[in-house]
Formats: sequence, C-alpha cells, structure tokens
Amino acid sequence: MKAFKDLEFEPHRIGEGIIAHMCFNNGYGVSVIQTPYSYGNKQGEYELAVLNSEGEITYETPITGDVIGWLSPEEVTYYMFKIQSL
Repeated sequence: MKAFKDLEFEPHRIGEGIIAHMCFNNGYGVSVIQTPYSYGNKQGEYELAVLNSEGEITYETPITGDVIGWLSPEEVTYYMFKIQSL
C-alpha cells in the first residue's frame, strides 16, 4: 500500500506551496496539497482530495463528499489506505 512517504511533492502551479498526485491500481487516486489557500496550511498540515480514474476530483465516494483538510502525514496515509481499499 502506498503511503505519505511515497508522495513526490512539487511546486504548486499557483506559484506557492506544494502538490502531489498519485493514482492507485483501483482507478482512484489522491491529490495532496499544502498552499496558502489549503485547509490546515497555517498549521503545517495538508489537504487531500480523492481523484477519479480521469484524475479529476470526485465528491462521490464512501470516503468523503468534499476535500479533507487539516491532516497530518499520518492522517494522509490513513486516507490513502482507505482509498486504495475501495
């Protein structure tokens, strides 16, 4: 199972912060960001979105109906495991 440590962050396209994308074998994926506009950034935490098979954010999964903010690296891993198990 892929975890936070496997994410490869790069500069976010808005010019501030970082972003990482990862696709899983089940057709889902994650986008994890930390920007001045993400939930939790000021606390050094991350925001996660579930991606569909086209790499777009999906709000229709049993995991969440929105993005999930204020996450520690351990919590990002927790959600990554849940998404990989769908």
